[in-house]
Amino acid sequence: MKSNKSTLSARTMATVAMMAAVSYLLMYLSFSVPFMPPFIKLDVSELPALLTSFALGPVAGVGTALVKNLLHLLNTDTGGVGELSNFLLSAAFVGTAGLWYRSHKTRKGALTGAVLGAVAMALISVLTNYFIVYPVYTAFMPMEGILAAYNAILPVVDDLWDALLIFNMPFTFFKGMLSTGICFLIYKKVAPILRGR
Repeated sequence: MKSNKSTLSARTMATVAMMAAVSYLLMYLSFSVPFMPPFIKLDVSELPALLTSFALGPVAGVGTALVKNLLHLLNTDTGGVGELSNFLLSAAFVGTAGLWYRSHKTRKGALTGAVLGAVAMALISVLTNYFIVYPVYTAFMPMEGILAAYNAILPVVDDLWDALLIFNMPFTFFKGMLSTGICFLIYKKVAPILRGR
């Protein structure tokens, strides 16, 4: 019995490492979107962690997000701040989704968990951006320049709180739901591979 547990643990760790590598590569397939400042990019790098969270549990999903960001630290241009923020958001998303799904193992339970996770990620994004990310970015781009980029799209933005609530929070929720949509399209085919069956 002990050897089965260690085999399962080794398999889970190998799956987490593999999915983290896929997630890391997906970070580089990012692109700008209309109605957002050019320095905000859309990617689906949370998708592998979400798949892992549903297939192997929330700890494995959060582990995937952690390893992805540790890999990204090797060529960071934010001194680790961007990776910390990305990890916190990913962990909120896939951890919430996986925890909910663990208690509600239905298609509806998975969807509810993913929506709750996307809401958690969107709410936490306001705090991480305000207190962690943008204070560091102002060393490279003055706050006036950051707000000007938002104002060019919507002139009523007065301060960073406005920008985060009007732009970043809905964008982050959309990003989570995009990963959710793709997850629902491919999960049945991918889950048996992730579980080693």
